[in-house]
Amino acid sequence: MKNKVTLLDLQKKKKEKIPIVMVTAYDYPSAKLADEAGVDMILVGDSLGMVVLGYDSTIQVTVDDMVHHTKAVTRGVEHAFVVADLPFLTVHLGVESTLKAAGRLMQEGLAHGVKVEGGSEVAPQVKACVQAGIPVVGHLGLLPQSVHQLGGYRVQAKELASAQKLLKDAKALEEAGACAIVLECVPGLLATLVSETLTIPTIGIGAGAGCDGQVLVYHDLLQYAAKLAPKFVKAYADVGTVIRDAIAAYAREVRDRSFPGPEHTFSLDESVLAALREAEGLQ
Repeated sequence: MKNKVTLLDLQKKKKEKIPIVMVTAYDYPSAKLADEAGVDMILVGDSLGMVVLGYDSTIQVTVDDMVHHTKAVTRGVEHAFVVADLPFLTVHLGVESTLKAAGRLMQEGLAHGVKVEGGSEVAPQVKACVQAGIPVVGHLGLLPQSVHQLGGYRVQAKELASAQKLLKDAKALEEAGACAIVLECVPGLLATLVSETLTIPTIGIGAGAGCDGQVLVYHDLLQYAAKLAPKFVKAYADVGTVIRDAIAAYAREVRDRSFPGPEHTFSLDESVLAALREAEGLQ
């Protein structure tokens, strides 16, 4: 049986330059399979709003949604370190709101830590969580909760001023006690510089190979009904096509009555059927 991944394990991987593997998953079966595959971390992302709930952004996702899905994920995990997103506005409403939501994800969802979008402006909330014993992963670069303000899903920090701000924000999160930082849609060279500057691990998604680890969404890497195909996603299987074709084959067999066949049907002694017909007056 594998040991539980701890923050010390993640820090050791950073120090020894061993890449950290994270997968974003939203339910029991996906988390169980990812855990059995040996990933180090599982993120219960608020991207579940788009991927499994059908919303057009993460903004509609509530704390209740996150608790519900986090509980499902943690039931399927024995090994990986599970981090759950704090959804839209919970952090920006202040320390009390942040602690309340983070506490629910830890106590009810059984998460091992939470993830917070934002930089220097959320450092006080990060610090408060850490002081309360809640591990916090930061998130910089493309912030899905701020997608409307950012003008859509696009690469961030390509200019000097924005690159300086991202580095400053990363340092502020580290100083506040964050245990790791996700860098999303950031130029590879900048992500490498940030990773070399910080003493805590960085997890990249669309941020090049210079980060201390990588994260992809379960549905994206398996092409499981994934709607988007960003440049940074690599498909390792096409289970969506397999599933769709299998269901279509099932539908055909139901309609032409080839399923269920004799091998799928329970038998009944003919004498029992005859006695039933006679007792009920049936021909």
